[in-house]
Amino acid sequence: MNKIIIVIIILIALGIGGYFAYEYLIKKDNNESNSENTTNQIEENTMNTTDSTNTTINTTSDAQNPIATMEVEGYGTMKIELYPALAPNTVANFITLANNGFYDGLTFHRIMKDFMIQGGDPKGDGTGSPSLSDIDKTIKKGSAEDKEYSIVGEMSANNYPNNLKHEKGVISMARADYTQISKDLAKDSYNSGGSQFFIMTADAPSLNGLYAAFGKVTEGLDVLDKIANADVKNVNGELSTPVNPPVIKSVRVETFGKDYGMPQTIDKFDIQKWMGNQSTW
Repeated sequence: MNKIIIVIIILIALGIGGYFAYEYLIKKDNNESNSENTTNQIEENTMNTTDSTNTTINTTSDAQNPIATMEVEGYGTMKIELYPALAPNTVANFITLANNGFYDGLTFHRIMKDFMIQGGDPKGDGTGSPSLSDIDKTIKKGSAEDKEYSIVGEMSANNYPNNLKHEKGVISMARADYTQISKDLAKDSYNSGGSQFFIMTADAPSLNGLYAAFGKVTEGLDVLDKIANADVKNVNGELSTPVNPPVIKSVRVETFGKDYGMPQTIDKFDIQKWMGNQSTW
């Protein structure tokens, strides 16, 4: 029993974005074989996602969309337009973390060639999450009131009308995939995002509707390409760990006078506690 639990925990520890490797293989298989079964599966997962392109998506709101400025040491600056009309709580969470300085000094810890770059993890290894004190300065870091949190995934698979496609330059929320342990944990998987995000460096239709996309790079695609081409090494069977992880010097969001409020949070799912409660383990 202990060996099984250890193996499962190791799988989880590979990173919140570990599911991407599986999706990446699916994407490549789709391109090579154009499998009808896989296409049907994607259509089912995306539910009511429309066929419109990103250029026709309703990303407007009552005010100008917020613009995030992300400066990466040695690489340059990217401007990212955020879409609160599509993912309001996800955007509020990103704005609050960014403007509180949470992302300053963190890294892009995962770079998958011709796919995406992932960052925003306080631990730098894909297993970290934000805490309530990171968004609410009235909560003391490490106090009894402070705890790790997650946010609900605003994507069509989770019954949110977000049809932003995962095309090059789109920023989206990373999350866990607990369905590798039990298919009953799909909802917990969808609602496991926190601070980690990824930016697409190529189109990946297989992710549409399964991850909460919430913005797009409008300036600095050359910077995105430079980060995507950083040297990587193979760790735990995946060629995605940067030899020298690019450091996010700062992220700040201009909201043009609009207050997007504090994000709504939920308790972080405790996979170890869940496993301990299963009589079959």
